[in-house]
Amino acid sequence: MTLFFRAFPLIPFRPKPPFSLSFHVFLKPFFPKPLLPLNTTLFSVSASASSPTPPTPSSSSTETVFPTSKLSVPTLNWVSRTGFCGQLSADDVGKRVRLCGWVALHRVHGGLTFLNLRDHTGTVQVTTLPDEFPDAHSTINDLRLEYVIAVEGVVRSRPSESVNKKMKTGFIEIAAEQVQVLNTLKSKLPFLVTTADDAKDSVKEEIRLRYRCLDLRRQQMNYNIMLRHKVVKLIRRYLEDVHDFVEIETPILSRSTPEGARDYLVPSRIQPGTFYALPQSPQLFKQMLMVSGFDKYYQIARCFRDEDLRADRQPEFTQLDMELAFTPFEDMLMLNEELIRKVFLEISGVHLPNPFPRLTYAEATSRYGSDRPDTRFDLELQDVSDIFADS
Repeated sequence: MTLFFRAFPLIPFRPKPPFSLSFHVFLKPFFPKPLLPLNTTLFSVSASASSPTPPTPSSSSTETVFPTSKLSVPTLNWVSRTGFCGQLSADDVGKRVRLCGWVALHRVHGGLTFLNLRDHTGTVQVTTLPDEFPDAHSTINDLRLEYVIAVEGVVRSRPSESVNKKMKTGFIEIAAEQVQVLNTLKSKLPFLVTTADDAKDSVKEEIRLRYRCLDLRRQQMNYNIMLRHKVVKLIRRYLEDVHDFVEIETPILSRSTPEGARDYLVPSRIQPGTFYALPQSPQLFKQMLMVSGFDKYYQIARCFRDEDLRADRQPEFTQLDMELAFTPFEDMLMLNEELIRKVFLEISGVHLPNPFPRLTYAEATSRYGSDRPDTRFDLELQDVSDIFADS
């Protein structure tokens, strides 16, 4: 109501039956029951914060008017939290916190109910106090896996026999005092989201993709996405802060250009009969940038190629694309080697050799029969021509 009137502050509204009728017709699809009776008393509202004053019958004021009766419009309750599950530690013992997340595990033991609450930072154990807080205990008893809840309680140390050294938060737990169910689960889970660390992944990929929102809650998938985020973030910081690269986004919709694979085509609505092509790579655009005077360019580029799946290629993929002007070949190799070494060292703690071992194209094809041999295996080609010379 308030938003509707504020959108038209200069239109005079008078308490006349024609207006009331049209107003009801306008809002009828949104409010099945009549909002106001046709003879509702209206009063004037000014822009100040003072209380409204009813107008006199002879008043000629054209100010916006509102009804005196209050509408029962549902309000949105914002859910807030004061901490994160995986970031609590023994230093937080005695602190009152409010956590939000998903029910990862749920079990009853010795008259008490325990659950593991999970958010994007990790999990923490929540326990009940049946005597002190029976409502919270009853609510937790009725929970199921993957319910979305908000828990308010006090952080306390676990009993020595309940300490779980395998969990980051295994030395503490939350004594629940208030529990609010934010969302429920109305059907059976197609697969378990929380499993043991050593459990084999037996869920079919088709099922995982169909229920992708559940699949992405799994610890392994969360780790993969966060790993990708860290790698991309490190690449950006290294290229921009150390080597003064400029990140430039190139067009996605463009003309079809001859490259190594088939294009994905997108029909044009504005020009019927013509098509856009999704880029197989930003090759032409980055060459234009070099000609335009941009000395160092890079992009985390989305690429599209209409070809069959391969072990290292999908129809839609992301690549690090870069270009440098007036740079010798050796300097470009050194820059890429330094970048790869930095990523492996800071992300995984792996030290790569400096410099990288190198093979020329001719040497690789003559020794391994491929321009990208896997040198972890000593499977070089052997010349046996002399053995079969007389065959």
